[in-house]
Amino acid sequence: MTAKRDAVGSLRGQFLRWLLIPLVALVAANAFSVYRNALDAADLAYDRSLLSTARALAERVSILDGKTVVNVPYVALDSFETDTLGRLYYKVSGVNGEFVSGFEDLPGLPKNVPRSDIYPALVHFFHADYQGQAVRIAALHQPVYDDQMRGIALIEVAETVDARRGLSRTILIDTLLRQAALLVAVALLVWVALRFVLHPLMELKSVVEEREPTDLSDFDASLVHKEIRPLVNAMNGYMARLQTLISSQKRFIADASHQLRTPLTVLKTQAELALRENDPLAMRQIVQSIAGTTDATVHLANRLLTLARTGHGIAEAEMSPLSLREVLHQVCVELALPAVKKHIDLSLDAEQDVRIYGHSLLLHEMLSNLLDNALRYTPEHGQIAIRLSVVNLALADGAAYAQLVMEDSGPGIPVAEREKVFEPFYRALAAGDSNPGGTGLGLSIVRDILNLHQGQIRLSEGANGKGLRLELLLPV
Repeated sequence: MTAKRDAVGSLRGQFLRWLLIPLVALVAANAFSVYRNALDAADLAYDRSLLSTARALAERVSILDGKTVVNVPYVALDSFETDTLGRLYYKVSGVNGEFVSGFEDLPGLPKNVPRSDIYPALVHFFHADYQGQAVRIAALHQPVYDDQMRGIALIEVAETVDARRGLSRTILIDTLLRQAALLVAVALLVWVALRFVLHPLMELKSVVEEREPTDLSDFDASLVHKEIRPLVNAMNGYMARLQTLISSQKRFIADASHQLRTPLTVLKTQAELALRENDPLAMRQIVQSIAGTTDATVHLANRLLTLARTGHGIAEAEMSPLSLREVLHQVCVELALPAVKKHIDLSLDAEQDVRIYGHSLLLHEMLSNLLDNALRYTPEHGQIAIRLSVVNLALADGAAYAQLVMEDSGPGIPVAEREKVFEPFYRALAAGDSNPGGTGLGLSIVRDILNLHQGQIRLSEGANGKGLRLELLLPV
């Protein structure tokens, strides 16, 4: 559990990572896009300058005596040698492709370079290497003619790309600096925002830490955001279940200490009498009394443990589909001998197999308690009839129920006491004569086990208004 908690880490850290890492990736992609756009923008601006220079040269190209000539002033040549934006080179080729002027070794126009559609002139732009430098070349086709001939001269102007690459890098660095500052600002804003957003959780944490260990009241869900309220409600539900468990434990401790004190005191008294008794016959009677008291104490302890287990609840993993008829048949077989000894007519009508979802041991304990009570309170030569069937009742859920009916010919339970008999250690007034050794826990255990299985129990008179009729309903 600790390893899992450590692996979750900080909410702030995780939120910042989930936010900033995608942002950094987006900034990187945007920076690449900005750099490409900067290169295109720089090429467009510098290409326009190259084209203007090529056009200026083209105006000085003419045909003289059947030859292509160009008149470039020395001032223009100086500007070609060195320029504030980079180094410039030019080359003029005649109508027949012959070299006319400029740098003869300047690369020529490749065949696969398309014409630029941006400008109306017949110009081609391409990159090349010249004298170990990367250059951008504008190749302009210029019509020339005189009275004797006409044709198209090629004017090439090359410029080193250092200036345009420098401009692109400047734009990129400026963009990256701005976006880095934006990222830092976003991170700080998110960090500050998270402190405000998580403040209600920190207040709830303080409330939890300041609580007394015995305070299991609900936490106020309105202290936190609506997304966190289901968690607070779940905590409140857990606290309620914990309160129920603690109350059950307190009840068990109180019941056990109260009910076991008397038989243990009796055992101690009987043991002291046995130690002082010299008559073997009298001592045997005392030992028999000790055995009877011990049996009653063991029976009480078993009932208390069963009651404690049902009060603590059972896990979903302990529940499984089972046959209620098989559990009922097993209980009847186990308690058949006491019925035979009292000459009680015990009948079971369970032709239909009824399957329910439940805990087999607890259901066995519940049915054993019911049949054991019926056998104890039914007089000799009495009758106990058990019927098992499936019924569809007009209840809220509209589901089918397993109906178990047990009727006996005993003294029954007065109407005024039918709710009280489900309380722990309560015994009906008529029970003292029929079962003086009872603990008053049987029906309390039955009620708790039924509650765990979402079942119901009803008490009424038996046939002809005599005896007791028990009706149990369990969801199929």
